[in-house]
Amino acid sequence: MTGSLPEDLVDIASQIAREAGDLARVRRAEGVHLAATKSTLADIVTDADREVEALIRERLQAARPGDGFLGEESDAAEGDSGITWVVDPIDGTVNYAYGIPSYAVSIAAVEGPAQPGEWVALAGAVYAPASGELFTAARGHGAWLGDQRLCVTTEASAGALLATGFGYDPATHDGDLATVRRVMTIARDLRRAGAASLDLAFVAAGRLDGYFERGLKPWDHAAGALLVSEAGGLVSLVDTASARPMLIAGGTEVHNRVAEILQDET
Repeated sequence: MTGSLPEDLVDIASQIAREAGDLARVRRAEGVHLAATKSTLADIVTDADREVEALIRERLQAARPGDGFLGEESDAAEGDSGITWVVDPIDGTVNYAYGIPSYAVSIAAVEGPAQPGEWVALAGAVYAPASGELFTAARGHGAWLGDQRLCVTTEASAGALLATGFGYDPATHDGDLATVRRVMTIARDLRRAGAASLDLAFVAAGRLDGYFERGLKPWDHAAGALLVSEAGGLVSLVDTASARPMLIAGGTEVHNRVAEILQDET
C-alpha cells in the first residue's frame, strides 16, 4: 500500500480524478441518461454519476485497500487505515445533464471520521473535464493548478466577487435569497455556477473573492475547502447543528466580512 503522506495521497487523487473526469466527458458526449431523482424532482442523478463513482471506488480500492470511502452515490465503507476518501463523482450534475460545462470530479483524502469538523483533510483534487483544469492540494504543501501555486485574493476594495448556490428544495429558496440580499451589501457582483467544488477551487485561484452556501454535503466541499486553506484562505462551517449548515470561504478579509454579516443567521 502506498504511504499516507499528503503528497502521496494527492498523487492518487489526481490520477483517479483525471481518469474519472475523462470518463464523465465521454459519457456526456454520448448522451446523458437520468437514473433517478434524489431529495426532490430537481435533484437528479445520472447513470454517469454512478458509473464514475464506481470507477473511482474501484481504483481507490486497488491503490489503498485499507481505506474508508464516503461517496455521493453509493454506500459508505469504514476502513482500518484511518484514511477516508470523500468523493463527488460529478459535482454539478444538473449542469452536466444540461450540457453546461461547469462540472467537476472532486476527490479528497481525510484523516478521522467522515464528518466535517471532525476530520483533517490531507489531500484533494478537483478536476474540471470541460476545461482540462486540475486543481490539487496536499496539506502543508500548498494548492496548485498545474505548476502554478494558488493564492486567494487578499483585498476587495471595490467590492467582493462572490459565489453562492441554492438548495433543490423550493422551501429553502426564500431563506437563501434573503441571505444573498444581505451579503450583496459588500459584493461587486455574484456568481451562481452550480458546482461547489469549482467555486471553492476558483476562490483558491483568486478568480473569486469568496463563496458561501447553505446545505452542502461533505463530498461537495472536502477537496475544495483544502484548496482554499492551502491557498492562504479561511473556510468555516458554521451552524452545524442545523440540517443546512453554512459554509463560508475566502481570503481573510472577505471571509470575515461575510461571516460578520451572517452571524445572527447562523
